[in-house]
Parts: sequence; structure tokens; C-alpha cells
Amino acid sequence: MYQYGLIGNCQISALISAQGSLDWLCLPRPDSPPIFGKILDQEGGQFSISASIPSSETTTTQQYLPNTNILITTVSLPNGDAFRITDFCPRFLQYGRIYRPAALFRIVEPLSGSPSIRVCCKPVSGWEKAPVRPVRGSSHVRYDIRGDYLRLLTNMPLTYLCEETPVILTSKMYFALTWGLGIEDDLVKVSHEFLDQTTKYWRTWVKQCSIPVIYQEEVIRSALALKLNCYEDTGAILAAPTTSLPEEPGGPRNWDYRYCWLRDAHFSLSAFHNLGQFEEMEGFLKFLLNVGYASEQSHDRLAPVYKLSQDLPLPETEYANWQGFLGSRPVRSHNQAAEHIQSDVYGEMILTLAPIFFDNRFIDLRTKEHEALVANLVRLCERSISQPDAGPWEIRNGWKEHSFTNLMCWAGLDRAYRMQQAGFLRDLPTNLDSARARAANALLQATKNKALRNGPTDESYDASLAQLAILGFPDREVCDTTITQIKHALAVRQDGKETGFFFRYLRQDDFGKPQSSFVICSFWVVQALAKLGRLAEAKQIMKQILTGANGVGLFAEHFVPETRVQLGNFPQAYSHVGLINAAFAVSPPWSDVL
Repeated sequence: MYQYGLIGNCQISALISAQGSLDWLCLPRPDSPPIFGKILDQEGGQFSISASIPSSETTTTQQYLPNTNILITTVSLPNGDAFRITDFCPRFLQYGRIYRPAALFRIVEPLSGSPSIRVCCKPVSGWEKAPVRPVRGSSHVRYDIRGDYLRLLTNMPLTYLCEETPVILTSKMYFALTWGLGIEDDLVKVSHEFLDQTTKYWRTWVKQCSIPVIYQEEVIRSALALKLNCYEDTGAILAAPTTSLPEEPGGPRNWDYRYCWLRDAHFSLSAFHNLGQFEEMEGFLKFLLNVGYASEQSHDRLAPVYKLSQDLPLPETEYANWQGFLGSRPVRSHNQAAEHIQSDVYGEMILTLAPIFFDNRFIDLRTKEHEALVANLVRLCERSISQPDAGPWEIRNGWKEHSFTNLMCWAGLDRAYRMQQAGFLRDLPTNLDSARARAANALLQATKNKALRNGPTDESYDASLAQLAILGFPDREVCDTTITQIKHALAVRQDGKETGFFFRYLRQDDFGKPQSSFVICSFWVVQALAKLGRLAEAKQIMKQILTGANGVGLFAEHFVPETRVQLGNFPQAYSHVGLINAAFAVSPPWSDVL
């Protein structure tokens, strides 16, 4: 398991190890070069607060302050001494708007005895991995990085900080790490005020969430994790806050996921819709509308993935000077998937924009310009039926016709047809009923024995086709047979027993066959089974999947149930989206229990 907790404030995000070390932080944005990157290289920079004795001799526990993104790490020593680290990024309402500075606070307090601690703050310049020389001030240390500065303000003696001298912890120590700004007020006062207001913010936000009857704790934690994958400045949602955590230890499947994939849009928005969080939905819709308009104006096709600023994350770059997580190379930034043709995005964009036309809470977004955008997506969607592309798993070689693309084309055209029936898209020249029938027929051409396969020339099964039932494809028999076959053919088994986890597929790709389960696939299977009325099966799998979370309830992209190893980037927004949607799918209505 990844022994890390995530903190953030929708402006920055960081990973804190169970030993109390800040091992991943990119500034000034989550897709910027790393300032602390020890998770990818022992010399990649860290901000650690540890006992003076070796970590192997200490016992640590980590948990979140309930219903918040405030992380508590407790370190116990063999002699009974103990101390606690409270980590958070400030986020709260101030002067009518959300205050979310590029800042991180750490409060260290003794719990018993007189523990001796050592503090080490060693940022790096970025991918060059060059150590940054500290410049001492009166009560802070400054690090000049890429034309800006990182400042660490503390009440700890700077001599002990800079020389990493062990110090007895007799009272609370405070650390405020800021980018490009300073703190003029009293550090102790500011730390406690920010902690109090941030606690109140997160607990208020959780209270405003809708949650299912069952799996409440898991949904709340997933909602909070998903929120931290939102980059509020532009409305984008990151796939994950990390790069290059390996899908297979020692293998080459190490990708940069600190970007926004359009494919994830429909799934993320459905999760926020289930949660009743419409602020995030509207922010994300505006991001996608801007992307769509830019593409329409330039007459370019939509890229599958965008940076938080809506640029393309290119070129994909490898860094030979980074060792990689547990030696898994290469370490990469940017993602070549931005160059792919992944035609399912057109249907998914229509699915994402559909709430504007069906939900009266978005009435202010119903404009002629937005209708024109949907009309353009309809044209692109219709054009993509039965055409070869890279598919949902971003195959880099050997593009072909994929059933998932045809399914998303059908779903997009079906929703556009419903929009037209509701009085929108009146001037659309496309015959939507005929177009969606053509997409449906393309799907049926790829069935064998009533089960949908990866494509008309590929009879393998693909877990993404669990979406067939979720999206409401009208052929019930095909939906039922497909999910049954996925459940059988792609199940990860241990000692001959099904674990509740599933492979994406078991065919050869650019790097061989996948060796680990893809977490969201299990949640898709749960959703599909629930949609088809097979609740007992769905609940059994749901119970099994939850074992894939780490100690603080966070999921990675991949999981190996045999060894209980999390793999891939972490925490993965997709996995938490899947949990939220699956939990709502299997949960009874509140009216049944109240």
C-alpha cells in the first residue's frame, strides 16, 4: 500500500508519508515541476519531521481529522515518548471568496514525554533535481526557485533547522511553507486561526454533500479526495496529483497523470451530481466549454487530455536523472496521449454538457453558443462511428475500431436526440434518430454470442464495456450477457476464488499484458450489476473492492489483491469517482430507512 495521505486546498496538493515526511509537492501548480519529490527519488527533495532515532524503531499512525482534509500523523518512540504532526493547506471563506493560498502548514506537538525530533527541509529546483541553497532571514528560510521563492517560516531555532540538529520537543512547533508570499502576522496565531477555519470549511462542505445510506464513510473520504483533485482556478479535474508511480514495479508503464482527461468528465460530473455538489460541476463544465470552443474556433479535433491551463501536455519527456519509485523507470512529465485520436471524447463531451439542457439549475448556460458547440460535437460524434482510434486505454500502436468509442458515440447521439425532443438543437441538420441507430448497429456488429467484444475484429473482452448497461443501451440481453462475460473473463482470482477486482483487458498491448487490476473497472461492474437489478452480486463485489484502500481510505489506479499492493498514480480521481457512483448505485433510498 502507498503509505501516504493527501492534503491540499484546490490550489496545491501534497503527499505526506506515514513517517511524517512531505515527499511530493509541485509548485506553483500541481502540474508544475516538483519542489519535493522524494517519492520518486531519495535525492528528489523532502520536508521531513521525524524522531531523532531511526524510523525503524518508531511506530506511526496516520488518520484524517474526521470529515476534513487535515492529516494527523502520530509518532511513538520505544521509551513511551510521542509527538503528533498536523498537516493542512488553508482553505476557507474570506471576504466573500475562497481563500486558498499556495501554502502548507505543519504543527508539531508533544503528546507524552520529551521526544527528540529532527527537521529536514531540502527542496529541489524541479526536474533538474538540483538542491536549492537556503537563505536565512530573521525567522524564516527562503529558497529561490525558478524566479520565485519558497519561504519556510517557523518558531524553531533556524540553526537547528538548517543544520538538522536534533531538538527536544517541549512545546508546539509551527512551520508555514509558502510560495511567492509571506506571512506578516504572528505565526502561532495564524496557524491556529487557519486550522480552525479550514476545519470548519471542510466539515461544512461535507454536511452539504448528499451521501448514500451505506458506505457513508468511504463516500465522504472519496468526495474529499476528489475535491482535492479539482484545480479551482480553471475548474479542471486532475486524474491524479502524481506522475510516474508505476503500474507494474520495474516496468515502463509510468505516466504523468497531473492533467485533465476529457474522458473522465462524464464520470466525474456524475459523481459530483450524486454528491449534490454543483459548484464543482459548474466550474468543470466551464473548463470543458472553453476547451470545446477553442477547438471549434481552430477547427482542430479535441485532444484527449489537457493541462490545467488548457494547453496540451507536450512533449512527453523522460528524466534519466531520477531513479523512479522503488527504482521503476522512466520518470516522465507531460503525456503523449495528447497526440492521440480518441474519438470517444466527442460522445463524452455531449454527456458532460447534457446537464445544461436537462437540469434547470444550469439555465444560465443555455445559450445559442452552447447549442452550437453541442451541434459541432454531434457532427464529430457521427463522423467517428466505426472509425479506428487509440481506444479508451490509449494504445500507442495498432489503432483500430473500438466498441467503447462506438458506445460513447451512441450515448452522445442518444442524449442529443433527447435534447432535441426537449426543444433544443432545432436547426441541427443531422438526423439524430438515424445517427444513433447507426452507432447502435456498429455495437451489435461487434457482439458474439450476445456479448459485446472490444471491436468487430477483436473478440477479447474489455471492462470499459460495463458502461453498456450504465449508459442505458436498450438491448437488455446484450447488456446482461456482456457484464456476465466481463465478470467471468476478466476477474482477478486468488487461489481460484474471485477477488472482486478486474483487469481492464487481457490482450497484448504496447507493453505486453496488464498484470494488475484497474480499480475503477470493479466499480463499473458494480454499477452495471446494480443497474441490471443484480444487487446481491454488486454488493458482494463492492465489499471486496473496499479492501483496496490504504490506511487513510485512499485508492490508487491499480491494485494487486494477492499481495495487497497499490500501483499506478495516487490517489486516483477515477477510482474515487467509481467508488462514489457505485455506492449510490447499490444503496437503498433514504426514504427506506428514515
